[in-house]
Amino acid sequence: MPDDLQPGQLLARGVCRHLLHHGFATVEELVPAPGLRVDVMALGPKGEIWIVECKSSRTDFTSDRKWRNYLEWGDRFFWAVDADFPTELLPDGTGLILADAYDAEILRIGPEAPLAGARRKVMVQKFARHAALRLQGYRDPGVTASGIFP
Repeated sequence: MPDDLQPGQLLARGVCRHLLHHGFATVEELVPAPGLRVDVMALGPKGEIWIVECKSSRTDFTSDRKWRNYLEWGDRFFWAVDADFPTELLPDGTGLILADAYDAEILRIGPEAPLAGARRKVMVQKFARHAALRLQGYRDPGVTASGIFP
């Protein structure tokens, strides 16, 4: 991992490491729909899809107006924050993960809102394509997230 990661990216790394212990594969910065970009999307061993938004500060959280739009793209929604974050700001009825750059702990499971079959299929395909392009980009730096050479 690069040394110049932003605070939210460090939280995402810890979240991804933790979710791997629960059998989830993860990708960062996935776009479920135009204008949206989730910090972490996790695909579980039974096909469940979790979305995790990483917030590094009060300002980061209060400036986020899009988070409700993410709810329709996953089975569960979580916030990931560090130990200094004022968790009383976070909405009830959402999951909570306490994280740092190295690990995380799920403090509250977000309520389940199962995706419809057609939506799940689309999201699993987006997840697979995003992961494959990301891997190809590591092998070939000329590949962008859209798959087009610059």
